[in-house]
Amino acid sequence: MTSPVIISPSILSADFARLGEEARAIEAAGADWLHVDVMDGHFVPNITIGPAVVKALRPHVSIPFDVHLMIAPVDAYLEAFRDAGADHILVHPEAGPHLDRTVKRIRELGAKAGVVFNPSTPPDVIEWMMDDIDMVLVMTVNPGFGGQSFIPSQLGKIARLRAMIDASGRDIVLEVDGGVNPRTARLCVEAGATALVAGAAVFTGGPGAYAGNIRALRGG
Repeated sequence: MTSPVIISPSILSADFARLGEEARAIEAAGADWLHVDVMDGHFVPNITIGPAVVKALRPHVSIPFDVHLMIAPVDAYLEAFRDAGADHILVHPEAGPHLDRTVKRIRELGAKAGVVFNPSTPPDVIEWMMDDIDMVLVMTVNPGFGGQSFIPSQLGKIARLRAMIDASGRDIVLEVDGGVNPRTARLCVEAGATALVAGAAVFTGGPGAYAGNIRALRGG
């Protein structure tokens, strides 16, 4: 039996004046993880939040924090985000000179290590690192802003990474982020995704709609 897809709502689309309440509402609605988009205004053209906000949110929910670091250089911040409560730390190959060293350091800190693929990043960047990776995240938009349209060409990348993961024999999560809605969610899962990040598709309609929105992403 196929496991249900993991849903990781992105707080980028939440009401930033009520983040604690929003996090609790998302957990109550059935979210599996809470996705935290960290942007520095340098690696990507936007600025969001830092470790202090992650630390403040951590007591509000028990679900894992899925922290996507869109910052460069990234290595200097790994410990701060882990200490703040990050359960997964996902980094871009372009955000530091030694990706292998970075993911090993994340695991040394006790978090799950993920590698993020921008639309132009080739899958083979992790070919010789599969034993040290817990997650891969395919960006189906260019990182930096919420609300962008899904890039269909990335479905082929999802399928290619699915084949690489299966060949490795390891239980690596294949996550997708960007323009995910009930229609594109189905395409991503068909291509091999096991986890989906969604912002507007979850948070539209307010807390009363969150559970139904999450069910719709799961195909229910």
